[in-house]
Amino acid sequence: MTFLKALMAAVAALTVVATTAMTPAPVNPRWSWPLSPKPAVLRTFDPPDKPWLSGHRGVDLGPTPDGGPVTAPSDGVVTFVGVVVDRPVVTIDHGDGLKSSFEPVSSELKAGDTVRKGQVMGTVEPGHCNSAACLHWGVRRGEDYVNPLGLVEDMRPSVLLPLH
Repeated sequence: MTFLKALMAAVAALTVVATTAMTPAPVNPRWSWPLSPKPAVLRTFDPPDKPWLSGHRGVDLGPTPDGGPVTAPSDGVVTFVGVVVDRPVVTIDHGDGLKSSFEPVSSELKAGDTVRKGQVMGTVEPGHCNSAACLHWGVRRGEDYVNPLGLVEDMRPSVLLPLH
């Protein structure tokens, strides 16, 4: 094999590996964004080192107009609708140990109601992101908070693999 043919074969193999590594894995089809169209992430997930320390246990999405619809990101059962501190909150149990909470969201739903992925469950109220209205979305697996974006986006970094 000539040097040029060997080089072209190596480049072709590397291209296949790079393309494969950069192709996002399919996102969990059970989950969708709670706002439409896909919102900007205004503040990322930043969990504290210890449960009692401050941090950001969810993501802030938006901006969204006050009164904009919030949809269930996955099927589930409403476990809480009410005010926490000074904000209206909705919590949904999605099964598999996962619960989502949304604030500030006003809703006509009540605990025990079933929701389906994409169903409007309430509306965004002012009061969370100062000048811009936004939605705070938190997800817990048991007692641990997890990054909600991992349910709707491929969060894995792209990695190039060696040829051999």
